[in-house]
Amino acid sequence: MGADYYKILGVDRKASDEDLKKAYRKLAMKWHPDKNPNNKKEAEAKFKQISEAYDVLSDSNKRAVYDQFGEDGLKGGAPPPDAGGPGGSSYYSTGGGPQFRFNPRNADDIFTEFFGFASPFGSGGMRGSRFPGMFGDDDNMFSSFGEGSSGAGGSVHPSGFRKEPAVEKKLPCSLEDLYKGTTKKMKLSREVIDSSGRATMVEDLISIDVKPGWKKGTKITFPEKGNEKPGIIPADLVFIIDEKPHRVFTREGHDLVTTQKVTLAEALTGCTIHVTTLDGRTLTIPITNIIHPTYEEIVRGEGMPSQKDLSARGNLRIKFDIKFPSRLTLAQKAGIRELLGS
Repeated sequence: MGADYYKILGVDRKASDEDLKKAYRKLAMKWHPDKNPNNKKEAEAKFKQISEAYDVLSDSNKRAVYDQFGEDGLKGGAPPPDAGGPGGSSYYSTGGGPQFRFNPRNADDIFTEFFGFASPFGSGGMRGSRFPGMFGDDDNMFSSFGEGSSGAGGSVHPSGFRKEPAVEKKLPCSLEDLYKGTTKKMKLSREVIDSSGRATMVEDLISIDVKPGWKKGTKITFPEKGNEKPGIIPADLVFIIDEKPHRVFTREGHDLVTTQKVTLAEALTGCTIHVTTLDGRTLTIPITNIIHPTYEEIVRGEGMPSQKDLSARGNLRIKFDIKFPSRLTLAQKAGIRELLGS
């Protein structure tokens, strides 16, 4: 049956060039022989398999032959999908039309071509390493966001690779979005390095799942979605939640605050107010207390959801703007004095 290159890289048969690059980058760093001195024989075999799989699947002509005929057909001289393919393969004629010949490439050459250099890090690293200083103690070549950050100059990872500084963009969200949650889709244009080493512009459609209760300043990170450059880890793309002003509510922690206008008569004698919530419900709230300038009516559990526990919610706090009359008649003044007992 031959080797399953897709399984070796851990990708599906519809894997894009970007999927292949990510898989190869991770596996090549994990299984490079210089990283595995205690099981070098096994590592060399896996490293060779990984390199060969990437070499075939990242080349459209080789991949087409492999998809149709498998490894045996690829290495046995299957008819080519398109004569005149790139280096690493050749075509010859036997009188019955062109034939395809697969020439496996050196795994170290593929590694060097992928990362842009053969020995970029100077002294240090494992003893006898062909790539001194390249490998740290962590199998994962990428740090989590924020670790080892060096500000505008990017960051240097334990592997020795430099990572571009994060690219941050604001993501405007309405208070309704942050109350109920939503999904925002965005088109991202960026440069990627193709299998021939050339930079090309591609467009990605990314989805951002905004969770109920998220606050202004919450960060959503898409690792390595920046422009690709040889030998440099692409920047992370970071979206930062930015809360749009709302015409009815302001947010204070988990509480929602609104201001209702009432007349002086309503403030003194009581009233009923109606508030439409962020999810479209109408609350009917009777006010029986005397409303003074600093009075707040508290409706418990009608605020924003907690990001950590959606069943826990803040409160709705209703403040009041009392509209005083511009003038009073003598009878009205007398009635107020009588009401107040003065």
